Amino acid sequence: MSNPDQPMIDIRDLYKSYGTVEAVNGVNLAVERGKVVVVIGPSGSGKSTLLRCINHLEIETSGEIWIDGERLTHDQKQLNRVRADIGMVFQHFNLYPHLTVLENITLAQQIVRRREKTEAVEIAEQQLSRVGILGKRDNFPTQLSGGQQQRVAIARALAMKPKIMLFDEPTSALDPEMIKEVLDVMLDLVKDGITMVAVTHEMGFARRAADEIVFMDSGSIVEQADPETFFTRPQNERTQLFLSQILNK
Repeated sequence: MSNPDQPMIDIRDLYKSYGTVEAVNGVNLAVERGKVVVVIGPSGSGKSTLLRCINHLEIETSGEIWIDGERLTHDQKQLNRVRADIGMVFQHFNLYPHLTVLENITLAQQIVRRREKTEAVEIAEQQLSRVGILGKRDNFPTQLSGGQQQRVAIARALAMKPKIMLFDEPTSALDPEMIKEVLDVMLDLVKDGITMVAVTHEMGFARRAADEIVFMDSGSIVEQADPETFFTRPQNERTQLFLSQILNK
């Protein structure tokens, strides 16, 4: 049973290795309900691996992951049930090219949530309207811009009515003029109070949306703080160097 006093996501002493490479190295992180945590850091710092461990797209080498008071195991039945409550948006949109926009959003609802088609369509249309592309419902993904495809991917995740949204560099495959339309949708979600973990290079989004910013390097959390503290008074030298490089470009 969920307990409102427990974190929605609780990561305890997490390690993930690929051979001799330690991608995640002893991470502890709690994400409270309705909070937005933005994870930043240089390429190869373990950000995406950490995110993918949260819903067991990557299996940790050791440590524990708790979702809404329940520890993740390797039991496929449990995993399917927990994953149904976690929406994930990837760098590349992962839409089915042979299905229309509407079909992309109704498919998992019918299979995973076992919704009737009429209900699934109604929810899909609500979410497409929410992300501003209801008019594209009958188009195929190849007929959309990258920004529109990513908004469809967000709508697809939201249609499952998840407890948690995970974003893995959702704008890094987009042209600069398309980035804002996706970030605007994400900022709207923040206002709705959904629990969110986002890996991103977009510092403006991190500053505006995050309750907490987590800076990773070499698989470890180097620093975590609220945005104001993080950007104006970073404590760690490694954080200071990273920020000076990206903010002074």
